[in-house]
Amino acid sequence: MKRNKFTIAVILFSLTSMLFSCSPSEQADGHNDFDKKVYNKYPAYDGELGVVYSPSNTTFRMWSPIAKTVTLKFYDQDLGGSATKTVEMKPSVKGTWFANIDGDLKGKYYTYQVTTEEKTLAETPGTYAVAVGANGMRGQVVDLASTDPQGWDQDKRPALKNLTDAILYEIHVRDISISKNSGIKNKGKFIGLTETGTKSPKGVKTGIDHIEELGVTHVHLLPSYDYKTVDETRLDVPQYNWGYDPQNYNVPEGSYSTNPHDGAVRIKEFKEMVQALHNKGIRVVLDVVYNHTFSGDDSNFSLEVPGYYYRQNKEGGYSDASACGNETASDRAMMRKYMVESVLYWAKEYHLDGFRFDLMGIHDVTTMNEIAKRLKEEVDPSIIIYGEGWTANDSPLPVDQRAIKANTPKMKGVAAFSDDIRDALKGSVFYDDEIGYVQGSTKLNDAIKFGIVGSTQHDQIDYSKVNYSKAAWAPEPDQTVTYVSCHDNHTLYDKLKVSQPKASEAEIKKMHKLTSAIVLTSQGIPFIHSGAEMMRTKGGEHNSYNKPDAVNRLDYDWKVENKDVFQYYQGLIDVRKAHPAFRMTSTEMIQKHLKFIDFKDDHIIGYTITGQPNGETSNDIVVVFNSGKKAKNIAKFIEKGNWKVLVDGKKADAKGIKSTSSPVVDGVSALVLVK
Repeated sequence: MKRNKFTIAVILFSLTSMLFSCSPSEQADGHNDFDKKVYNKYPAYDGELGVVYSPSNTTFRMWSPIAKTVTLKFYDQDLGGSATKTVEMKPSVKGTWFANIDGDLKGKYYTYQVTTEEKTLAETPGTYAVAVGANGMRGQVVDLASTDPQGWDQDKRPALKNLTDAILYEIHVRDISISKNSGIKNKGKFIGLTETGTKSPKGVKTGIDHIEELGVTHVHLLPSYDYKTVDETRLDVPQYNWGYDPQNYNVPEGSYSTNPHDGAVRIKEFKEMVQALHNKGIRVVLDVVYNHTFSGDDSNFSLEVPGYYYRQNKEGGYSDASACGNETASDRAMMRKYMVESVLYWAKEYHLDGFRFDLMGIHDVTTMNEIAKRLKEEVDPSIIIYGEGWTANDSPLPVDQRAIKANTPKMKGVAAFSDDIRDALKGSVFYDDEIGYVQGSTKLNDAIKFGIVGSTQHDQIDYSKVNYSKAAWAPEPDQTVTYVSCHDNHTLYDKLKVSQPKASEAEIKKMHKLTSAIVLTSQGIPFIHSGAEMMRTKGGEHNSYNKPDAVNRLDYDWKVENKDVFQYYQGLIDVRKAHPAFRMTSTEMIQKHLKFIDFKDDHIIGYTITGQPNGETSNDIVVVFNSGKKAKNIAKFIEKGNWKVLVDGKKADAKGIKSTSSPVVDGVSALVLVK
């Protein structure tokens, strides 16, 4: 529920998710027996659930096989007041309840109320609600077609030939525009990301224009569905949360809309945001948190079928692999159905281009495969699907069924974050003083190499020396996400500062640039935490999930102060786009074309890419990273001749910085050469 609890819990377990308190067989037996005794007796329903609107009538169908009665209540307002009408729903097929209401209900609010043999539960908008009023307490009947912005039927996904062409950029809707110097009118809102031509008082581009200027291909939105902990009736009072406290999964968050009381407004404004990003050539990924809910007992799931949607421990209470008080049971038929249909709804109704799964290791492999299959077959094969391949605590789900990093080979079309390269680059996210390669450690070189090849198999890597994974886990490079920082834990700048307290700002900047060069030239799919391109700081805050805007906002003055860093990121992105060698599409290509060089120096890691990877280039490329403080001439280690420098410790330019026949890699710097 709260990310501080999550962070503390994760310290207690290996991020590889391979060490657990009981054996897989013990977990499997207990888990399956409990299911058979309690929940497998419930009939699964494979038809449409939720509200279907038309001007002449609206139908309502919900699944609650344990209900004795289900009452449908209507209201004229989203909060307060008494029901204006109640309807007793009729029992229908396979545990469902149905009602057909004549007349035009557009704009009306509603709830369901389930009565079991034991008690009458609280009212709920239902798990399949697609529109709600303020604070998500009541559903709303909407005409989805009327929420489409002008030209929505012409909206198209920007081109993406291969998944390894993606460059992900993680943002929080509020952070990107809330700063006073953003120049954006609708600060903290979905439509703040539709405003073009915005600049800071110092004249730099902000918001959507800033993202376009950077050159990334995808915006990754932190949770933007309706979450619990912001009171949408008091938006004049500053409130903040990352959004990892799910309430209504199929509804946009109301605090990001201009009117949270009208469910249609948030839907339209979310679509306008997606449309604006698409018009800029930027795809949109939604961070989804199906692995837990804000609370267990009074969640929408529990107000329909208590207990069913959650895994239980041996005592019958909530299992807690999320470290947030509960974990959902993706391996149960109706939870699997819900997850699959939910992502399909977002992809089809909102034209989303991908999904990032929070604590994906809590979900089962079968469900993730079904999600990937349905999205790619029914919507678009270029949709990107990735997640955190670990859990926060142990789970009753058998290890071999979990969608963890080690099980990536079992999941076609699903990628996982590489915590191997993340912590090898700059030290563990959980220990402030632990350093990584860019701060000078020479113990993590094989882990860096492992990241360079996108977590795939390569015969020049000693896997026994990789920090977490002792074997390749990505069958293909498009199944690994390469990153060094994200919303969780310190920003890259703050981690470098806290781990190197005596370093000067100039030295921190060199480490920062070296880190970005490694991420953006590695195989796989690179991921950038918003603001890293201008050395974002949260003042050393480790966990800012509910901290004020002063901590979390993007300050566009950083873009002025660190102009060279922003331009460095721009240049690295241009280099990556210009050379398919950095975006190889298969493990076989990487094995054939990428060869590491032995520089006889533990501070220096480098490699060549030769031949024609992806069949699109014949340029020979040399990439060298130096974490030591001394410069080194590398001429004798590479083919003789004149080389064009694309990247050095100060600049990155796809057109070239200079030419040299005696290349030198400076201390704490990168060097990229092309013939």
